[in-house]
Amino acid sequence: MSESTERPVIGLSSATANQPNSSDEFHFWLAPEVIVNPFDIVEAEQVAPGGEKSHTFGIVTTLEHSTDAPSHLSNFISNDFGQVSTEPNTLRQGTTVARVAVLSNDQDIYMPVMNDRPVRFADEKGIHVALGIDQVPERYRVPAGLIAMSNGTQAVVYLDSRYILGPEGAHVNISGISGLATKTSYAIFLIQSILQKVENRDRIGVIILNVKHGDLLSIDQPPPRGLDPEQHELWEKLGLTPKPFSNVRYLLPYGKDTYTTGRPNSFRLPERNWFTYAYSLQDTYNKLDLLLSNIPDPWDTVGALIGEITQGLSDPKTGQWGPSGKWKGVHDWQTLLNGEPLVKDGQAQAVGDVRAQSVARFRRLLRRIVQTRQTGIFISQRPKHVKNLSEEIARIRGGETIVVDIARLADDEQTLVFGDILRTIYNLYAEEGSEREDLPEKVIIFVDELNKYAPAREKESPILEQVLDIAERGRSLGVVLFGAEQFMSAVHERVAGNSSTLVLGRSGSAELSSPVYRFLDPAIKANISRLQKGELILSHATFRQPVKISFPKPAYLQEGAT
Repeated sequence: MSESTERPVIGLSSATANQPNSSDEFHFWLAPEVIVNPFDIVEAEQVAPGGEKSHTFGIVTTLEHSTDAPSHLSNFISNDFGQVSTEPNTLRQGTTVARVAVLSNDQDIYMPVMNDRPVRFADEKGIHVALGIDQVPERYRVPAGLIAMSNGTQAVVYLDSRYILGPEGAHVNISGISGLATKTSYAIFLIQSILQKVENRDRIGVIILNVKHGDLLSIDQPPPRGLDPEQHELWEKLGLTPKPFSNVRYLLPYGKDTYTTGRPNSFRLPERNWFTYAYSLQDTYNKLDLLLSNIPDPWDTVGALIGEITQGLSDPKTGQWGPSGKWKGVHDWQTLLNGEPLVKDGQAQAVGDVRAQSVARFRRLLRRIVQTRQTGIFISQRPKHVKNLSEEIARIRGGETIVVDIARLADDEQTLVFGDILRTIYNLYAEEGSEREDLPEKVIIFVDELNKYAPAREKESPILEQVLDIAERGRSLGVVLFGAEQFMSAVHERVAGNSSTLVLGRSGSAELSSPVYRFLDPAIKANISRLQKGELILSHATFRQPVKISFPKPAYLQEGAT
């Protein structure tokens, strides 16, 4: 690496009796006036066979300054007993020492770095060697952000698409404090990067859930005044084109006044290509377990009654909607809740092995969700122009992005919609994937507030089971989950544990003390609590250490932009 000699030496490696270098870390003292910060990537000269040199790369984790003063009291005394405005009587000898976590060696030599070896800032090529990016064929590289070091060096960080979309690994989990970590912006940026760079990008479908206001209801529209020049430059440095999504279909929920106004229950309306969806009983009778996922059911009483209802409303020959026998009078929510076989003469009736008392409780729960507190999404009969959500999701094609708005729905309704999407996609790939030629090879599903559907301490529920199916088996099917939440500790550990890429935004020290962050060096944790807006820590399956990155602003119209 001849160019290494053209870069200045910023310090020499240092090993002492108390702080030896090892195969995992080394130390170096800094030359005066040199500025180094945590997350800078440096390289140290290392031994190699035949008397040659190799280079060991590492990431700076901590910096410490020490002097020959035996105590802080000594410094106080040497400054004329605490005179802050005078020259000290005794000039102390001191230096700043950096601790470096080893990332890699360009000749796979993991001997400890010897004492007094020159240390330099790595250049972009060196950074790629350090992160193992040079081992990733270009066709698998996905730009994920930009590393900016203290000496001004910048390098594009690439993820290996085989560890995002499968088959080696899959899924991305993003966490951090709301408003600062820009979780949604990064997820959308990464999806745009995938859609621009990955091979067979026309065979990838994307489903995005809009959970906050109208944030994601204009992703096919450019910002009204365009992007700032520096944001343009950042996009171009990453090798990407700043442009909004194309081929987008919006699915918006039916509301209480949609029948009279025609307006869906959304904070804003997309300019084009939007449709409303709603749930009649016919659309929901086989998804009642998802709708009632948030109801505690330790004895499986609700589950048993749901099974009776689903069976009773299904045609025994086709398995599709077809009430018969004692269920033939049930055709909408009203007749289910107030008619036979659940109710007779105003009294709840026993159904199967479920006692009348439990049926009465079930009616109260279901009435509250689909009638009393509903937002309008549950309707008696679905008009022809109002879509069935699962049928619309099943129509997904490669190169298409579907945005499903759930921002104004109640919690139970949001759970039903998210579970409906997961179940539809999972069944599509697990049962029909090999039969449909136009089925996308991969489907990316992005949802914010993932902890609502897969909470950390949840033992078992239909929606959790659906999320875990995707997290654990999705990569082999081509179903990829991009999830975001404020606290990673609030998400089920099997969801985060199956994500081959973790993205961490600014988080508090209490959150970082959770066991789910045990893979991080304590020094890295301290730096996460100081991250600025737009800065993220990226941990990828092929990286030996997390790195700090920045990324450009979204290239679509965001809510509130003028």
